[in-house]
Amino acid sequence: MQIKKHIVVLTGAGMSAESGIKTFRDADGLWEGHDVMEVASPQGFRNNPGLVLDFYNQRRRQLKEVNPNAAHIALADLEKEYNISIVTQNVDDLHERGGSKNVLHLHGELRKIRSTGNPTDIRDWQDDINLGDVCDNGYQLRPHIVWFGEDVPMIEKAVAICETADILVIIGTSMQVYPAASLMNFVKSTVPIYYIDSKPADINNSNVTVIPELATSGMQKLLKELKKY
Repeated sequence: MQIKKHIVVLTGAGMSAESGIKTFRDADGLWEGHDVMEVASPQGFRNNPGLVLDFYNQRRRQLKEVNPNAAHIALADLEKEYNISIVTQNVDDLHERGGSKNVLHLHGELRKIRSTGNPTDIRDWQDDINLGDVCDNGYQLRPHIVWFGEDVPMIEKAVAICETADILVIIGTSMQVYPAASLMNFVKSTVPIYYIDSKPADINNSNVTVIPELATSGMQKLLKELKKY
């Protein structure tokens, strides 16, 4: 039996934008009208935990109003022919709802929470988090999101996944957020790389094929490219 090729897919905000989820920062550097450090940093949470909880409550509610787009579904369909590993910077669950089985979230997940007193106390959570919601040990609950200035605990696992890639696909990311942007450097030097983004960054790598499209239309072009393998 032929072994399926391993395609590693790195996705960013552009993957979910066509589902109606806004990209992380608008051109003015704000996120939904907030300075990102107010709502996406430990300092911001210490200064105004109510604001931060409300901000993510709104994002969590929005997830109930959006659906996976054609790009999410196309990626899931690829699992019939390939071994697919998705490493995403996105905190939504649209990959999973689109049918993908193997998804690693680098920056956390909106539909999970964790204890401020124990970072390993993580649980599923569908509704709002309010001030006074505490874990079993009495610590305030917070979004299970990696904020600026915090470690990215899944990065080593993501590196190990990239090291085993036969093909690398990058979708909807500016390649500006580290350490996620460094992951492409861990694939073997012979691995073909496909980069789908409506405003692709300049990548100095002869193995990269740029598809300057939105995620949905770019995925259709990628499917044609993958027929080479």
